[in-house]
Amino acid sequence: MVLSRDDPQDVPDFFQEGHAMRSATLTRKTKETDIAITVRIDGTGNASVSTGIGFLDHMLELFAKHGLFDLHVRCKGDLRVDDHHTTEDVAIVLAKAFGKALGRKEGIARYGHAYIPMDESLARCVVDLSGRSALFFDAEFSRKKVGDLSTEMIRHFFQSFAENLKANIHIEVLHGTNTHHKIEAMFKALGRALRKASERDPCVKGVASTKGVL
Repeated sequence: MVLSRDDPQDVPDFFQEGHAMRSATLTRKTKETDIAITVRIDGTGNASVSTGIGFLDHMLELFAKHGLFDLHVRCKGDLRVDDHHTTEDVAIVLAKAFGKALGRKEGIARYGHAYIPMDESLARCVVDLSGRSALFFDAEFSRKKVGDLSTEMIRHFFQSFAENLKANIHIEVLHGTNTHHKIEAMFKALGRALRKASERDPCVKGVASTKGVL
């Protein structure tokens, strides 16, 4: 992996606007995927995403829009095999870039939660940017695929994201019937909860932990 805050690698114009506060670019190339991601935490929800998996692109755009993150994702993966490597590796790189952009986590709220309805579906996400990875996931899908994304990859995306962000994430679908709606509500909820957790809180001095580190 190569991390750079100075080389935007052909990112959209909206990344050139304003201050690049709490932002990071991460690239990762393996025999399975070639990925470049730029994320700006203090953004406005602009997103440019191309992974080769249309439904995953849509979910990441929703994640950015509702989290108010600026996000640029480019991935060339071995989709001739299946969608596994692309989905997993995008989650890994996105999480690592987000973690790098957070820096030492000084002054952030640390915790965030969100309830997001999508028509008949309702998702809840609770996030702790604790420096320790854990995932609680509770969702069932009646369809094997939505568009060109296997629904079994949804849990794997969140698992890979939690592990590489070193965050505690609880995400669940409280009720719903439509698979698309359930997954969309989950990604929106992750964005909103993560936004709250990463917000600067003027009452927090240093980091929000008695350990002194997160």
